[in-house]
Amino acid sequence: MISSDLEFYSNSINYILEVQEEDGSIPWEAGEKLDPWDHIEATIGLSIAGKDIEAKAAFLWLSHKQLPDGSWYSEYRNSKPVTQRRETNFSAYIATGLWHYYLIYEDKDFLKKMLPTLMASVKFVISMQTEKGDIFWAAEEGKEILDDSLITGSSSIYKSLECALAIYKLFDEPADHIYHSMRALKDSINNNPKRYDRSWESKSRYSMDWYYPVLCGVYDKEKSLFQIKSKWSEFVIQGKGCKCVVEEPWVTVAESSELVAALVRIGQISEAKDLFNSLHQWKDDDGLYWTGYVYTDKKFWPVEKPTWTAGAVLLAADAIYKFTPGSELFSKTWA
Repeated sequence: MISSDLEFYSNSINYILEVQEEDGSIPWEAGEKLDPWDHIEATIGLSIAGKDIEAKAAFLWLSHKQLPDGSWYSEYRNSKPVTQRRETNFSAYIATGLWHYYLIYEDKDFLKKMLPTLMASVKFVISMQTEKGDIFWAAEEGKEILDDSLITGSSSIYKSLECALAIYKLFDEPADHIYHSMRALKDSINNNPKRYDRSWESKSRYSMDWYYPVLCGVYDKEKSLFQIKSKWSEFVIQGKGCKCVVEEPWVTVAESSELVAALVRIGQISEAKDLFNSLHQWKDDDGLYWTGYVYTDKKFWPVEKPTWTAGAVLLAADAIYKFTPGSELFSKTWA
């Protein structure tokens, strides 16, 4: 099958390279906005593609843009911030990206160079954890802490803390604070769901809330299998992909790709391959993946082909076809 050959994704790889700016930043599309999480997702795509120099440049951009408290602003244009908001999930994800880079290249010198950046980001994220274990989703100048927590964002943070813990252990850095933070966060997500979406409408209608605790190892295998089966028919459209929002007739490539990686984690390989192979029909003539497809209207929407979607596709392909030593990033527990 052609999708099992990395060459099949060359258009996506080249696209990320073309959009990446000289300073290392990777916006959604050329000249458009950048957020740190999606910047790292695209960087993961570069790492998978063997573009280590460009991946390093992307990580160094983060190092240069890091704020004194260890966070990043949630949105940039032309490498300049356009918001004062700082999201914990966005700030944590660098740990996942760096550990993934190390799994592929085993470049301990570069990892050591990035260690102060990583440690500052971990400090910021853990500083936002409540006594009940959940982590505030964001802070914003003038408003201080934004008082609520998210299942998807917190699950992603959990994985990032796991990757940070692995890096700390590699350098014999004290890491008890990370371990305790992870344990409290995992307990919170599993046993105290009222801590999430407590000040707004539940986000359980989004597929990410369904599969992210599975993808990130927050649930054990038994609970993960039950979770996936419980809402499969609500979110997955056979032959088309995974919906972003349960009530909308809209399948999205990035969410589908993340679900693929979650399925690989729990050993549902056949289902992962079937889902992943259904996504290639959403490529444009230029070989790039659209964000999503509204199947009732037979239209692509929105009219964009983000770099982070390309990165998510590469991550899913690697999870299935094992192109790199980083293929087990989400299917294995590292610490």
